[in-house]
Amino acid sequence: MMTMRRWWLGPAVFGAAFACGATADNAPRTAGRVALAIGQDTIGPAAAPGAPAQAFPAPSRPVADIVAPRWTAEALRDDAGEFARVVRLAKIRAGMQVADIGAGDGYYVARLSPLVGATGRVFGQDIIPDYLTLLQRRVRREALANVQVVAGDPHDPRLPAKSVDVALMIHMYHEIEQPYALLWNLATAMRPGGTLVILDLERPTYGHGTPPDLLRCELRTVGYRERSFTRTALEEYVAVFEAPDSLSRPTPEAITAARRRTPCLAPRE
Repeated sequence: MMTMRRWWLGPAVFGAAFACGATADNAPRTAGRVALAIGQDTIGPAAAPGAPAQAFPAPSRPVADIVAPRWTAEALRDDAGEFARVVRLAKIRAGMQVADIGAGDGYYVARLSPLVGATGRVFGQDIIPDYLTLLQRRVRREALANVQVVAGDPHDPRLPAKSVDVALMIHMYHEIEQPYALLWNLATAMRPGGTLVILDLERPTYGHGTPPDLLRCELRTVGYRERSFTRTALEEYVAVFEAPDSLSRPTPEAITAARRRTPCLAPRE
């Protein structure tokens, strides 16, 4: 999956983000868990493993590399109103439980925490150990008491069953190595009527975007239903999907058979 993390807007921005992110402190690692250099606890999965990656087909399109723990400078994103737009379209409000899949160093997590409030909860999830360490430090530094940092797998977010009202995938869907497995396992974590909100760019996946029709095909394969599609900026869109009930979603075998018959292909350029 998530060969995760946010793309870049220029060499200077990327260099700064990568320098402060992907190699931060060379945090020690243990099997499947991240040992924190600044505290006594560890970060790990929040749920038992779901369906294995090998039960699902690989995507029929390139997968973008993970390059940095953030999309670009936070002040630029605030000035552009990105978070406010996503929250409005996602209909996130106090008391909700929200998961940021591929949270990086926590731009959304830090803003979601006060929004959902003391009765809500935020799962900051990623698969890159150094990014998880950065996120945990931010959670402690900003005293975000309603945030749980979660280590996922490339094919499985490892979130508790029926725990999530809204899941966010911000500038990272194109980095998911195993989208069918990840979406299938994510459905287990969604509450009834829960939604998946994807912000991406209308570009080829190798160019750190996802063509909308390709996105629709992959999500429809796993039983996600499109609720809305909004163009929010040049090349940018926010797509909202309702997650399938975990008991009625297609089986891994049905997904594999469907994609063998008709692959989800990127449009020809």
